[in-house]
Amino acid sequence: MAGEEAFSPPGSELNLTMRVMVTGAAGFLGSHLTDRLLSEGHEVLGVDNLSTGDAENLAHLRGEKRFAFEKWDICRPFDFGRVDYVFNMASPASPPEYLRLGIETLRVGSAGTENTLEIAHKYGAVYLHASTSECYGDPLEHPQKETYWGHVNPVGPRSVYDEAKRYAEALVMAYYRSRGVNTHLVRIFNTYGPRLHPSDGRVISNFMMQALEGTPLTVYGDGNQTRSFCYVDDLIDGIVRLARSGEHLPVNMGNPKEFTILECAREVLAVTGSRSELRFEPLPVDDPARRRPDIAKARALLGWEPKIQLREGLERSLEFFRSRANQGH
Repeated sequence: MAGEEAFSPPGSELNLTMRVMVTGAAGFLGSHLTDRLLSEGHEVLGVDNLSTGDAENLAHLRGEKRFAFEKWDICRPFDFGRVDYVFNMASPASPPEYLRLGIETLRVGSAGTENTLEIAHKYGAVYLHASTSECYGDPLEHPQKETYWGHVNPVGPRSVYDEAKRYAEALVMAYYRSRGVNTHLVRIFNTYGPRLHPSDGRVISNFMMQALEGTPLTVYGDGNQTRSFCYVDDLIDGIVRLARSGEHLPVNMGNPKEFTILECAREVLAVTGSRSELRFEPLPVDDPARRRPDIAKARALLGWEPKIQLREGLERSLEFFRSRANQGH
């Protein structure tokens, strides 16, 4: 992004070119992070087994000499050579996918995370792990601060994702404390934008596709539960800032402006011009009633906060979702 500090390890020259590994590179966030790193002149190695990622998210990089891709399951040991940074973005992240791939989700949070940490340890690379607001579960504290330990059902349907991410955080901190790996943890709150899979089951993608197809918008429960929606460009900027910081404990990243699901539905209808009605369905098991990040830590440490609010972000995303609706997904 114009005018922003170039991505670089602490204490290095800003124009230093690095080799960066991004796992989950074909996913929604991984592909946007890859673009950001390439735009700063770095060499990027993308790794993904394409179990939930989409190769189309990287199609625009064909012919890009500074980008290489390895189709690989990071739960299996690997070594694709020296890297300066590791961004571990690999994991199913949408409810339908992690419910379908429960065991795989647990394995990528455990064995996969350990394998990527071993790479960082071997090469002295800086390491950033993409964690999640799901570590807070259905929170009793609102908004959620990083110091809150959470309210999580360890045996519920969502536990495969929640506990995989919580275990991964413990593993990352163990590598920092016991092996001296320069690690960072970002707890990501609801994020949306182009390349969010149209049928991934999350609020924005559901509403956008239903509105564009003229079908009723599915609202779970009474629609008064809340979410906080962060546009993808803002999130990626925060992740890059965190990776070059000296902070090792978790940092929340998301938009602190809170919307009810009904308010979100109205915003989507306004942006799309759709006349779709609302259809109410039972609330899923362990669905959080409220979700809003406290980002005071990110503001203080990184000078970061989201700039793009929901209406503008939806407008920026409209063309992508419209193209998918026209293609029948």
